[in-house]
Amino acid sequence: MHDTRHKIILVDDNMANLTMGRNMLKAFYEVYPAPSAAKLFEILENVTPGLVLLDIEMPEMNGYEAIKKLKADPRFKDIPVIFLTAKSDESSELEGFDLGAVDYISKPFSGPLLLKRIDNQLLIVSQKRDLLASRAALKDYADNLEIKVRDKTKEVINLQNAVLATVADLVEFRDKITGGHIHRTQLYLKALVDELVMEGVYTNEVKKWNMDFFLASAQLHDVGKIAISDTILNKPGKLTPEEFEVMKTHVTVGVQAIKKIMQSADEHAFLDHALLVVGTHHEKWDGTGYPAGLKSENIPLEGRLMAIVDVYDALIADRPYKKGFTHSEACKIIEDGAGTHFDPVLVEVFKKVNADFERAAG
Repeated sequence: MHDTRHKIILVDDNMANLTMGRNMLKAFYEVYPAPSAAKLFEILENVTPGLVLLDIEMPEMNGYEAIKKLKADPRFKDIPVIFLTAKSDESSELEGFDLGAVDYISKPFSGPLLLKRIDNQLLIVSQKRDLLASRAALKDYADNLEIKVRDKTKEVINLQNAVLATVADLVEFRDKITGGHIHRTQLYLKALVDELVMEGVYTNEVKKWNMDFFLASAQLHDVGKIAISDTILNKPGKLTPEEFEVMKTHVTVGVQAIKKIMQSADEHAFLDHALLVVGTHHEKWDGTGYPAGLKSENIPLEGRLMAIVDVYDALIADRPYKKGFTHSEACKIIEDGAGTHFDPVLVEVFKKVNADFERAAG
């Protein structure tokens, strides 16, 4: 019937019942007879039973008082208790169940019935223990899986960012005139976006963004320049109108390159922002920008943000054909461009953080 011998404490102040009960159970269980509730608690200090058979009618401390004390002790509260009683009234049984008993056995009890009741309760305890162990194991598995997924996601993001940074470095390596531009624009962009979030500006749009993806993908805003010839890209003087038209194609070339990557990759969410940044950072609020001539809020927010940081860095940078503007001069040009070149709401945000731009510019 049993693979292992469970420990059972049998409590009854009647020695005949105690002896008879022990004889019925000893072939199947390790039985600890206790002639009183006091003796029960003495045994519990050294033995943890699988079940307690507890008589109700006892002097000094009856079964109801004993189970109250048992359930009040964290060490013993989960030990199942079966009451042994000569009482058969409904109210007595209900009282026992309310106090935490799992079953009632009427005295005098039959051996087969007693064994079956005990066996059923021990099976319930075993199943409960197995269920708790399974739940704990499942939780550990879920926790470990979550950690693994989080670590794997971090690895993928790091890889994605490394690829983006490498491509951006290749572009900047070719464009010798704008050294450090990509790194600086990222710093400007972070300052602008942090203020945007803090003030709750364009909240409905920004809350949908994966900010890590957005800031990293901004590195690709000039990726199309990789297709522009060195003659134009690194010309020491101002571009002719014809050359400028060629330079403008870096936007469409960049968009095509990113779309091609997205078509080839199953996971390309990290490029969604890049596509918008690359394609719209030269659009202007009044619709006079390129390549699509988009106007006002038809320009994606990513492009409107990038327009400000891109122009700021171009203004303060020295070029072979011009000396860089001071920070104050660059700020005034951007502020004057509110409503024409730039989103006027974003210009107000820029005015609050332009000191961060100056620090990032070095």
